[in-house]
Amino acid sequence: MSKWFTQLEEDFHLNFIEEGRWRWLVEGLGNTLIITFFALLIGLVIGIVVAAVRSTHDKNRETMAKGFGYVLLKIANVICHIYLTILRGTPIVVQLLIMYFIVFASSRNSMLVAIIAFGINSGAYVAEILRGGIMSIDNGQFEAGRSLGFNYPQTMVHIIIPQVFKNVLPTLCNEFIVLLKETSIAGYVGIVDLAKAGDLIRGRTFSAFMPLIAVALIYLAMVIILSSLVGVLERRLRRSER
Repeated sequence: MSKWFTQLEEDFHLNFIEEGRWRWLVEGLGNTLIITFFALLIGLVIGIVVAAVRSTHDKNRETMAKGFGYVLLKIANVICHIYLTILRGTPIVVQLLIMYFIVFASSRNSMLVAIIAFGINSGAYVAEILRGGIMSIDNGQFEAGRSLGFNYPQTMVHIIIPQVFKNVLPTLCNEFIVLLKETSIAGYVGIVDLAKAGDLIRGRTFSAFMPLIAVALIYLAMVIILSSLVGVLERRLRRSER
């Protein structure tokens, strides 16, 4: 047993202490969190816009006058549908490589490219989460907005969207957790994220167990913390509804 602990201590020193290799994990964790945070913001903006277009089309296509506004909404809905189909139907790693090597081939700011790629991908899933929330709101809420003198956009902003966010907030938080884990492929475009940092240490020390287990434990710790926060949020939302 003592020999096993001695070997474990030597592996720890080799993988993390020598040459300050632990700094790679810190740098990788920081890059992972930066990519996740800004990609989530982009995803929220895209998701809100796409969800608004899709839900507006679905709720009003039969009652809208067949004028310019109707045609414009139909075109926007088709674009959004294509966007959702492509982004949800192709692997995120392929999307990341296309963004880096084709769309932004002249740019070498891999961090920005990764943020945009993950943000656009996340936006597709956020859009469907929000659209489901909007479609679940009773039509009486829209009629209440009209009775207050609100037009459709004002009703969405002041009445519908606040209720939707309250209903889907736990699901959005779970999307944040999924996005956090998906960023582990950022190393494909040369970013030293958390997963890439562990792989770099493995490549230097030729010891796979210690660095990769450390990376897995860090991800696990972050997911457990975030899941606990989501659980607290869900309990508070349930209490506020009583």
